Amino acid sequence: MRLIGPAGENIGVVSTEEAQRIARDAELDLVEVAPNSDPPVCRVMDFGKFVYERAKKEREARKAQTKIEVKEIRLRPKTNEHHRDLKVRDARRWLSDGMKVKVRIRFRGREITYPELALNDLKEVAEILSDVGIVEQAPALEGRTMLMVLAPGKVAKKKTDS
Repeated sequence: MRLIGPAGENIGVVSTEEAQRIARDAELDLVEVAPNSDPPVCRVMDFGKFVYERAKKEREARKAQTKIEVKEIRLRPKTNEHHRDLKVRDARRWLSDGMKVKVRIRFRGREITYPELALNDLKEVAEILSDVGIVEQAPALEGRTMLMVLAPGKVAKKKTDS
């Protein structure tokens, strides 16, 4: 097997017994790092410390990940323009903070017979928010609701934790 020493130096190809003796003399563990190579590669290291460092790196990577929040505004086909503009203003703020926004229009009763009204409303909302967001999912009818998803545009600033 090919052996890498405790300081990271390449010792070379040695027998298994020789590698175990070197690890025992250094009071460290013999760890196989590349079993599929020819010859297999082993390293003399403190395995507990290695596992701890790897877990620490994974925790740091998880902290660095950004969680994309999805906010939702709910409208009705009869929602007047003023109320829609209030909700669109919230959506604009969320998009500029880097969040996704679901725009849902819920139909009640016989309103479902006029889906083109909701489609026009959703297109209008997308038009108003086109400077800060892009349409990620086009308007689609799902049961008694019509749904559209907006994602932050390229010029949107990311949410900063302060």
